[in-house]
Amino acid sequence: MPRLHRPTSLAEAARLLSTLDNPMVYGGGTAIQILVKQGILFADNFVDLAGVPGLRDVSVDAGGVTVGPMVTVRRMETDPEVRQVVPLASAAYRQVANPRVRNTASVGGNIAHGDYRLDPPTALLVLGATVRATSVRGTRDIPIREFFVDFQVTALEPDELVSGIRIPAQPAGASRFEKNSSLGENDWPCASASVLVAAGRVQIGLGAVAPTPRYVTFDAAGLDDQGAVDAALAAIEPALDPIPDVRGGVAYKRRLARVTVEDAVRGAWKDLQDA
Repeated sequence: MPRLHRPTSLAEAARLLSTLDNPMVYGGGTAIQILVKQGILFADNFVDLAGVPGLRDVSVDAGGVTVGPMVTVRRMETDPEVRQVVPLASAAYRQVANPRVRNTASVGGNIAHGDYRLDPPTALLVLGATVRATSVRGTRDIPIREFFVDFQVTALEPDELVSGIRIPAQPAGASRFEKNSSLGENDWPCASASVLVAAGRVQIGLGAVAPTPRYVTFDAAGLDDQGAVDAALAAIEPALDPIPDVRGGVAYKRRLARVTVEDAVRGAWKDLQDA
C-alpha cells in the first residue's frame, strides 16, 4: 500500500523525493487516480504538495505571469489578469476536460504528466514558457520547448519537481486555440493547436498528433489568409506522427490535424485583420 507524505515546505518535498523509495509527486491527482485505477501506474510513496506554502500563487507583471505548480487549471482559465496578459494560455486551459476536472487539476501536474494529448502545452510552447524544476541540488529553468522529450517522458530528473512556470507576456497580434475530439466533447483531443500571429510570424503548438507536443513557426510576411494557411499546413507536415488508438487511425488524425490548424490559423488571421 503506497504511503502519503505531506511536506510543509518545498525543501522538505525535495528531500522526500531524493530519499524515498519509488516516490511520485501528488498535485491535483486527476491523472494519477485514473492511472492507478487502471493498474498502469505504481508508486510506493506519494509526496503531496497541497501543504507547501506559496505553490498556489499567481504573480503577474509587465513581463508575464509566474504560476505556482499547485495553481488550478480553473484559476488559469478565469483569472482576469492571466486572461489579459496571456490570453492564448487562458484559452487553452479553458478547454481542459470539464469544470470538475479543471477545479482539481494543477498546472504543474498537467505538464509533469507529460501526456502528448494535453491542451495547455500547445499554448506554452507558442508563448515560450519556462519550467522551474527543484531538487535537493537546487533549481534550474527548463525551456518548455525542451521539456517534452519522448512519449510521456519529460526533462525532469527523478528527484525533481515542478516548482513554477513562467509564461512571457503575449506579444501584440492575434491568437486562437482549437481542438477536435472523436468520442465526446470532454474526451482527449484527436488534434489540438495553439496559433499566434505576431510580428510577421506564425507560431503553432500541436497536441495529440505526435508522441510529444510539437512546435513549429514560419515567416508570414507578405502572406494573405490563404497563403498563411498553406504555409502552416506545409510547416506542420514534418511534425505529424500520430499514434493510432480508439480515437482514430494515423490517416484520420493527420487529416484532423490539418483541419484543426487551418481553423486556428484562419481564426487568428481574421482576428488580426479585424483588430
